[in-house]
Amino acid sequence: MRPFLLLASRAEDQAADDEYAAFLRFAGLPPEQLHRVRLEAGPLPDLDLDDYAGIFLGGSPFNSSDPPELKSPVQRRVEADLARLLDEVVARDFPFFGACYGVGTIVSHQGGVVDRTYTEPLSAVSIQLTAAGAEDPLLAGVPDRFDAFVGHKEACRVLPPSAVLLATGEACPVQMFRVGANVYGTQFHPELDAPGFCARARVYQHYGYFPPDELDALIARLSQGVVTEPGRLLKNFVARYA
Repeated sequence: MRPFLLLASRAEDQAADDEYAAFLRFAGLPPEQLHRVRLEAGPLPDLDLDDYAGIFLGGSPFNSSDPPELKSPVQRRVEADLARLLDEVVARDFPFFGACYGVGTIVSHQGGVVDRTYTEPLSAVSIQLTAAGAEDPLLAGVPDRFDAFVGHKEACRVLPPSAVLLATGEACPVQMFRVGANVYGTQFHPELDAPGFCARARVYQHYGYFPPDELDALIARLSQGVVTEPGRLLKNFVARYA
């Protein structure tokens, strides 16, 4: 079996390692079957997509919609690397699953609009499948409505013409979409359960997602979240493309 690839861009080692462990767990993969490239650490190496069964793109503190002058050189390089990769991924309709940061990356690449209209605080929210989502193989076995963890400063406001909406939410209308038959993006985090989300909140308490002095209260609320379904998407992705 060909391995899968996780593209990560979290500079914080704890968050990066926790993310990798979460993808392993929820995708049901052993470490040798999920290679990781940390994009923030250096340029994306030359990839032969035929070496991989599929690609995951993890979340990031980067915001695609920030003005170019506010983006660090590292962020600009990561965005350029991902844009070049998506040129090939979309042209080949290669299996790709972008979680959270994937929305900004794919939507921007395909000509949609990402901005701060639909920000969501760190929380568990209700996700509703569309008619297309209910028929999509990646959502097989997932109920029409389920809870998922979110927390982002930007979101898709206008889907690109190439995208099909698969799931929506009350505060953020675009929660999941597909481009072609095999390229997916989710606004919510399919790799996170309550303990994982609480750990991530601790790492990013000074990144502007919430007032740092509210961390303890936020952890208490997040700990009560009952989120059981989103990880199924990662298992379905592996099952479909392995």
